[in-house]
Amino acid sequence: MHADGALLVDSHCHLDFPDFDSEREDIVARAAAAGVGYMVTISTRIETFDRVRRIAEHFANVYCSVGTHPHNAGEERHIRAEDLVGLSAHPKVVAIGEAGLDYYYDNAPRDAQAAGLRQHIAAARTTRLPLIIHARDADDDMQAILREETQDGSFPFVLHCFSSGHELALTGIELGGYVSFSGILTFKRSDELRAIARALPPERLLVETDAPYLAPVPHRGRRNEPSYVVHTADTLAQTLGMDRDALWRQTTDNFFRLFAKIPEPATQAGRDLSP
Repeated sequence: MHADGALLVDSHCHLDFPDFDSEREDIVARAAAAGVGYMVTISTRIETFDRVRRIAEHFANVYCSVGTHPHNAGEERHIRAEDLVGLSAHPKVVAIGEAGLDYYYDNAPRDAQAAGLRQHIAAARTTRLPLIIHARDADDDMQAILREETQDGSFPFVLHCFSSGHELALTGIELGGYVSFSGILTFKRSDELRAIARALPPERLLVETDAPYLAPVPHRGRRNEPSYVVHTADTLAQTLGMDRDALWRQTTDNFFRLFAKIPEPATQAGRDLSP
């Protein structure tokens, strides 16, 4: 934590993954020591949601989502919006997803991915919890679905781990969404992604790790963890020409605006923000 009380939030990680089984307590402690005050651990299968929920229950500063990753959409075609709404009533569930379209791996039929995404959108619209959207190599279809669904009623959302094109980013902002950057932003060849970040309003930006994946420079190639979100935030600050503490405060304020179910701590005047 900085001297003025600024903290960071890792808005997207996967603490339930086996990569963390041997040292989960230490990982959460290291994050806190680095100034990461809150973490959201993200659901990828309803079948394994109980594990995600238990981790969020165990740590005071860890919250979770509920949903089906597009890779698993074929296995969970039976999941409906009402199922997601019911599970989201738990006090530690603060988001829906992650859901979306992944045409890079195509691990699930595309019709199942789209149908699952629409069910998650309906749940987000009903609950007003933010939808965590996964989009990879599917910009045109994602834009079409977002525009079509918004006509039936707005819903909060974030384009997580953003690595798509400029047009999808602008569409997301236009429709009221947020854009979250991961360690990819720090990679040497990510000039285009940094240009996209500069073109977006700072009040709509978040940072995340997507841990255990995509560790930022200088940890690239290793297992990622929530404490490393500091490096992504530093790169985003440099990209935007912002003071480091100002960027921390901005992205954290953005987080609490979007993840409105999480009680917001005291955030000004250098007060202690420890959860």
